[in-house]
Amino acid sequence: MTTEKSEPAPLPVTLPSTEQMLLANQANWDARTPVHVASDFYGLDGSRTAEDWFAPFEWTDLGDLAGREVLHLQCHLGTETAAFAERGAAHTVGLDFSAAAVAEARRLAGEAGRSVEFVRSDVHRAVEALGGRRFDVVYTGKGALCYLPDLAAWAEVVSALLRPGGMLYLVEFHPLLDALGPTPSPERQQLRLHHDYLAGRGPLRSDTPCTYTDGPPVRGATTSYEWRHGLGEVVSAVIGAGLTLQLVRETELLPWKRFDAMVPAENGWWRLPPSEPIIPLLYALRAVKA
Repeated sequence: MTTEKSEPAPLPVTLPSTEQMLLANQANWDARTPVHVASDFYGLDGSRTAEDWFAPFEWTDLGDLAGREVLHLQCHLGTETAAFAERGAAHTVGLDFSAAAVAEARRLAGEAGRSVEFVRSDVHRAVEALGGRRFDVVYTGKGALCYLPDLAAWAEVVSALLRPGGMLYLVEFHPLLDALGPTPSPERQQLRLHHDYLAGRGPLRSDTPCTYTDGPPVRGATTSYEWRHGLGEVVSAVIGAGLTLQLVRETELLPWKRFDAMVPAENGWWRLPPSEPIIPLLYALRAVKA
């Protein structure tokens, strides 16, 4: 569950290969993990529960999970993954490319007595890493797609991971949110378009010791790369992989305070104040495999 606050740096004249950029992201998430584990943001001391990371509409869209096998792609510390086990899933698997994050997720699940399996793998190699297993539900999002260079390839992986009748449920930060940035003003912080909404100009490179949580600076690998994906690109990738789209939601809610002006909403989430326009900050997509 991730997104950056820092301003992206211009890309160098000679770009690394896509594989090199993905490896840089992996190293960056390994370096972020100890900061995130110790942060108040994730509340691993018990101050936050797995349910805190979900909007009520997510459970409505997902339906009854009892007896179902659930896979959470790009799960990081497994803070959300735990909720599927608590909701009665027959078996829950979390997958992430960061060895440090997977180790912490396993430790946290073990200490809580949860029967959750965690697998270390890049999402592009998930089919092989999971031994060809297929699932009733694949869940992902909240800062996941921006780290994927090719959504068509990602959607094909998701399709291969689903059983016939299985469901993809994606809950992701809206591309409009990623395009917005705060601009200081004498009276109050204003939101302006700072970044691309659509893909087409390659990845954004960040090199910063800052992460989106509280805590000390990140030590070690600080460079990461993000790719922009408009809503149309996401929908087209899902349909192109042979999945049937059932619903798309857009909401003004976020699970944390992204901008200073945001005010508390229901369920401990956040929204922009009534004085601001209502704009989508998060979206959800559900699709099924025939």
